[in-house]
Amino acid sequence: MSEQPVRIQGIPAGLTVRGRDHTAVADWLCICGEHERATGRRSVEQLLARARVGYCPHRAAEGSAAA
Repeated sequence: MSEQPVRIQGIPAGLTVRGRDHTAVADWLCICGEHERATGRRSVEQLLARARVGYCPHRAAEGSAAA
């Protein structure tokens, strides 16, 4: 019997930010399913600058690597 990959449904892609000071935490679930977490104000600000609705930087990176 082979293992089947786990498919999670009902969790929408998006960005969640908690806290606004040095303890800030941000979670980003990209449309491709890639998850990133940033902790600390500077890291959260960098993640906020990269995250874009409807655009997947992970797939873009794969495409440029294949070229």
